Amino acid sequence: MSPLARRGSTLTIILVVLVAVGAIALWIAVANGFSARTPPTAVERVVMQAVHWLSVPRAARTATNPVAFSPDVWAESRAHFADHCASCHANDGSGNTELGRGLFPRAPDMRLAQTQDKTDGELYWIIENGIRLTGMPAWGTGGGNDVDSWKLVHFVPLEGADARAAQGNGGPQPEIAG
Repeated sequence: MSPLARRGSTLTIILVVLVAVGAIALWIAVANGFSARTPPTAVERVVMQAVHWLSVPRAARTATNPVAFSPDVWAESRAHFADHCASCHANDGSGNTELGRGLFPRAPDMRLAQTQDKTDGELYWIIENGIRLTGMPAWGTGGGNDVDSWKLVHFVPLEGADARAAQGNGGPQPEIAG
């Protein structure tokens, strides 16, 4: 078999697999619908994680926060979070609110590693630009220099703020008044 024929056979197999996967996905959708109330399937979780990861450009991941951490920045970011973010993410970052539970994908538990391990640049990008196909809206001015969004980046890693405060480097503890 010539290399051209092998390439054609490989492309045919890939096309058949993609069509089969698409047909199965369509069959599941028609049979079960797309309710935000039902737990996502494993496939949906994998797809949403990929969409989430792909939504942040590589250059944005390495951006560093130009706003220095201070007790005043902490207080401002805490108030901003309570006013803009807590309706979905909850005051404690758990995502356990009526809105947060009603979204698909659910509002993430920001206390877990999937959020805590994000870089400042990733957090800023997500806050500033939102994530398509989720409930996360775009906030701020849409550029790379929104000071309020950068301040909020200091608040998002709740565990990190807790550790800085315990070491005497970060001002007040991260509890949010309900």
